[in-house]
Amino acid sequence: MRSAVVVGAGVGGLAVAGALARSGWRVTLLERADRVRPEPTAVALWPNGVRALRALGLGAGLEAIATPLPDGGVRRPDGHWLVQPRPTPADRMPVVVHREDLHDALIAGLGDEVELRTGVTVRTVRAEPGQRPSVGDGRHTVEADLVVAADGTDSEIRRQLAPESGVVSSGCAAWRAVIPWYRAPKLPADRPVGGEVLGAGYRFVSASLGERGSSGASSRGGIYWVATAAGAPRPEPPETQLALLRRWYAGWPAPIAELLDATDPADLVQQEIRELRPLPRSYGFPAGPGGVVLLGDAAHAMPPHLGQGACLAFEDAATLASLLRESRLPDAVVAYDRVRRPRAATVVRQTRRMSAVLKARGPLALRARDAALGTITPRLLSTAATTAAQWRPPT
Repeated sequence: MRSAVVVGAGVGGLAVAGALARSGWRVTLLERADRVRPEPTAVALWPNGVRALRALGLGAGLEAIATPLPDGGVRRPDGHWLVQPRPTPADRMPVVVHREDLHDALIAGLGDEVELRTGVTVRTVRAEPGQRPSVGDGRHTVEADLVVAADGTDSEIRRQLAPESGVVSSGCAAWRAVIPWYRAPKLPADRPVGGEVLGAGYRFVSASLGERGSSGASSRGGIYWVATAAGAPRPEPPETQLALLRRWYAGWPAPIAELLDATDPADLVQQEIRELRPLPRSYGFPAGPGGVVLLGDAAHAMPPHLGQGACLAFEDAATLASLLRESRLPDAVVAYDRVRRPRAATVVRQTRRMSAVLKARGPLALRARDAALGTITPRLLSTAATTAAQWRPPT
């Protein structure tokens, strides 16, 4: 029986661990935290992410927990439309899923064949010719035919195997929250949830997680919002951070004030936005009978402006699982690098273009951005949507 060690129990690690176990692999999943626990927020999945989950055999329950995310358009803080909402073809419409629901589905997909070890911090990795790949925590070493580094933006495995790739700040921080339905404001029809508002270094996006009062498979419905601001994360407690957000976004179009007022400090999750520059020169490192591969944020951490982080992680997992079914293990490691690196580079390049648009500051830059936004942003988003919609798992 072939064996694999997956390092990191985020969405990508859980997805690939389950896929390998269902294919007959003996899988050990290592997680540095003491508990495997998701953020109480949500995640957008574009068609490529949905298709990847289906290829991994995890699509059956997705419809019960996913809510379509129609185009809500883009406005300025004064309410002026920069990009009017437009109908989205069904094959290009993203969905939004509560992270805890997605986590439950991924955990269920592990089955009984995955050995999960928590509280393990991987400090060393071996990927040398003639020797089985392995990882260690300073006390114990675990060998396997394949090591999957899904250990996130601060991946220690990537740092050792691809030291040319560094983690840098994207120059902004994000705050996320889900307001449960029992506490969500009841908004009039002319102030719907959804869409994006774009200011000078500030951005606010909101979406509904299901319908109020619906009796779906998830009890975690509500209103999801994300606020992004230029600068470093705030060191203050959540109560102060929330007060700052209410001040920064005061006077912005409805229903932003209502959503922030309905948010409890305990709902708030702050995150510094970071990315890899440059991307690793390789995503696959042959060693002995197999090798080591980089997956998810360990391979291509990027700003969240196009919502592709989780989607690319699921693409990575589906691609690796497919290649391992069709190829010898060392060949699959090489093929994984050949297939995934150009794909990731394309999506990261599109994300950075959008990031440049969103970072515009100063009167002249803002006027130029707003004047061009109606042309630039739809084209960028259309290109990104096409890129997402066209992906297929390899056969």
